[in-house]
Amino acid sequence: MITDISQLDLTKQYTYADYLTWWFEDRVELIKGFVKKMSAPLEKHQKVSVSMSSEIYMFLKKQPCQVRVAPYDVRLQRSVNDAEITTVVQPDISVICNPDIIDEKGCNGPPDMIIEILSPSNSKRDIKEKYELYEEAGVKEYWIVLPEAKIIQVFLLENNTYKMDNMYAEDGLVYVKTIPGLVLNLEDIFNY
Repeated sequence: MITDISQLDLTKQYTYADYLTWWFEDRVELIKGFVKKMSAPLEKHQKVSVSMSSEIYMFLKKQPCQVRVAPYDVRLQRSVNDAEITTVVQPDISVICNPDIIDEKGCNGPPDMIIEILSPSNSKRDIKEKYELYEEAGVKEYWIVLPEAKIIQVFLLENNTYKMDNMYAEDGLVYVKTIPGLVLNLEDIFNY
């Protein structure tokens, strides 16, 4: 039984089946089989996450889409065989409109929308690695939130490729494209 991350060979590739046997407190993700350690989010990160997820939750309360917040396992490639899955991420916020991909272990397939809130320790991974993973998996809308700069970058999937839809700064309204009618007020989101 693996009870400490130090027991893992971080140069080796693992599967979701392996991941399910680990019993340690460190938060990790699997990116194409490789273990990536996650750090605890900073205060502004938490405030933005709570504010955004609360707004989304209240809007979706009586609709079929559901919101999930980290820590929540998202297996981007849908599979019934855990040994075939090599990528498991924990996005800050996920919106899932297909209830068939939600199971007891998390999300088994790409969510409709993912929001990642940058921290100094994760910015490279969220901007490059996860952007490419989410694009490849078919996540329709991907937001990168920069809490220090009070900026949101919105990417929409068109012909299997992300195109920047818009960049929003400090105040104003952001219209969520994958969830018609959902509008987030940046003054409320970045109120700190």
